[in-house]
Amino acid sequence: VQLQASGGGLVQPGGSLRLSCAASGSVLEFKVMGWYRQFPGKEREFTASTGVDGSPDYADSMKGRFTISRDDAENTVYLQMNSLKPEDTAIYYCRVFTVERDYWGKGTQVTVSS
Repeated sequence: VQLQASGGGLVQPGGSLRLSCAASGSVLEFKVMGWYRQFPGKEREFTASTGVDGSPDYADSMKGRFTISRDDAENTVYLQMNSLKPEDTAIYYCRVFTVERDYWGKGTQVTVSS
């Protein structure tokens, strides 16, 4: 499974970005699709995930600002990020789980700055 993340960039505080992560490969049935983020010098931390039924789960700091969704026909998971803050600046990684294992994408940089 290969994961291609996109949609990162530079945005002003209060702005929005939409991240996408498209999966390709021989195994395309994902139990869970999600996003993590990593700050410099820190471990990756959970951001949001969605199960096969589309039910979302969010880290507390993202609730009300971020929305995760998935399109199983396109094997893609999205993260709509609104009301972005400078402290949201990080590298965002997608992660998907099949029955057997998980896979990570390469990450996309999000910078929130004026």
